Formats: sequence, structure tokens, C-alpha cells
Amino acid sequence: MGVLAIILLAIAVGAMSPGPSFVLVSRISMSHSRIHGLACAIGMGLGGALFATLALVGLVALLQQVEWLYLVLKLAGGLYLVYLGIRIWQGAKVPMTPVSGGEAGQLSSPWRSLGLAFATQVSNPKTAVVYASIFAAMMPVTPSLALLLALPPAIFLVEAGWYAIVAFAFSAERAQRVYLRWKTGIDRLAGLVIGALGLRLLGETLSSASRLTLR
Repeated sequence: MGVLAIILLAIAVGAMSPGPSFVLVSRISMSHSRIHGLACAIGMGLGGALFATLALVGLVALLQQVEWLYLVLKLAGGLYLVYLGIRIWQGAKVPMTPVSGGEAGQLSSPWRSLGLAFATQVSNPKTAVVYASIFAAMMPVTPSLALLLALPPAIFLVEAGWYAIVAFAFSAERAQRVYLRWKTGIDRLAGLVIGALGLRLLGETLSSASRLTLR
């Protein structure tokens, strides 16, 4: 249990660091409803659990050995984030009315929010490498079956729990009033941040690809 706690603490610190996932959950929580924000939190948790499972079964090690495949996944993730940033920017001027519990059904399905969050979470395969690094550094040489089975659901709870806190904070009425007042600026900032992170990922990918070509 001590090893599990240390690993989860490291994962939690990583989850709390700013990134496209935080931007997306906070924006959807403000612009839609708490239910949509919590659906995003579940999507983020599922993405984290998937990465943990991939790391445990050794697929991440395969990506690190087959460098071109890893670069292809990074390129796809960067393009997705840039696309998402452009879509958010384009929708910045679309007017919205305040969201209340009775109006939530008029919005897009929370399932779409869950899917969007999951796609955003898994758009950066570097996260899987970070998970694998944490496991390699902190797990015992011969981990017990109980530890291996406990990690994916525990990481789901850590990721989903953190983003649920974000959803509750940003879906409060005061936060929604601020969003409705400054919607255009907030959406454009969110689009810029997500798009910039996507461009950064693309830049890293192209740089790595050029070094691979020169070998």
C-alpha cells in the first residue's frame, strides 16, 4: 500500500499541472453544466486508466523502441489539439444563455463531453511515457498481482477526482456569470492555450523526426 500511495501521489501532482485537460474541463464546466464537467472528469479518468494499463502491459516500451510509431502518435495528438483550439476560437462569439439545471438537456449530451475529454487526455502519448517512468522508478522489482490490478482503477480515481474538483469549482454560479460576461475573451484564450500546446507538441515531434532522419 505504501508503494501504491507514492505512485498515486506522483500521478496526482502531474494531473494538477496546467495543460489542455485543465483548460478543457474548466471551460466546459463554465459554459455548460456541472454534469458536463463531471462527464469530462470521468473521460479524463478513463484516459489516465488507459495510459496506466498500456504502461503496465509494456506497450509504452514498444513505442519507445519503435520511435517512428511514437512520433506518428505525437503528430496526431498535436494536430488534434491544434484543431480543438481552432474550433474553440471559432465558437468564441457564439452567444449563450445562462445554464440552469432545467436547461441542461438543451445542451449537447454529457456523453459528448466525456468523449471530448477522453480524446484530449489521450492526445498526448508523452503522458503514457511519464506513467511508465513513474512505474519504473517507484514499483518494486517483482510487484504483486494486487498492486498491478489496483493501479489502473486507482489512477482513474485520482484523475477523475481532481477534474471533478475542477468541474465543481468552475460550474459554480459565480464562475458561470463571469464566463457569460467575458465569453469571447475566455474562449479565445482557451483556444490559444490548447492550440499553442498542440503546436508545441508538433514542434517537438518534427524536431525528433529530423534527428531520426539524420541518423
